[in-house]
Amino acid sequence: MQINTGIPADDRRAIADGLSHLLADTYTLYLKTHGFHWNVTGPMFQTLHTMFEQEYTELWAALDEVAERIRALGEPAPGSYAAFAKLTSISEEEGVPEAKEMIRQLVAGHEAVAKTARSIFPTAEAGHDEVTADLLTQRMTVHEKTAWMLRSLLD
Repeated sequence: MQINTGIPADDRRAIADGLSHLLADTYTLYLKTHGFHWNVTGPMFQTLHTMFEQEYTELWAALDEVAERIRALGEPAPGSYAAFAKLTSISEEEGVPEAKEMIRQLVAGHEAVAKTARSIFPTAEAGHDEVTADLLTQRMTVHEKTAWMLRSLLD
């Protein structure tokens, strides 16, 4: 059945493509954060272990929101490691860095997700897609605030 929500098909595809990058960045950051939660050590263990758990829980919920928006736009949501690896702007961590390096990497990851969300905004606006614009605004708010909080631990 045709989608007739007032957003032309080409605009829906372009917006969904951008959201696919956001989904991949979010998933990669989720995996990194969860891995750091499992492996953090040192004097800030309890604080970081708890903080990372809150962050990966929030990211997990965000994955569904972004993927469901892609589907509502009529496009398939990527859902494999291979697809995410091609789409993400965030590098994986294969080792176990020390706690402050974990924080630095997560700051960079949250900033990367905020940049990805921001880069989609003009496409959503051009397509008169207020729903996606609202989702992007919410995601930018979370990622910018989280980056600030993590950055504060390094000062």
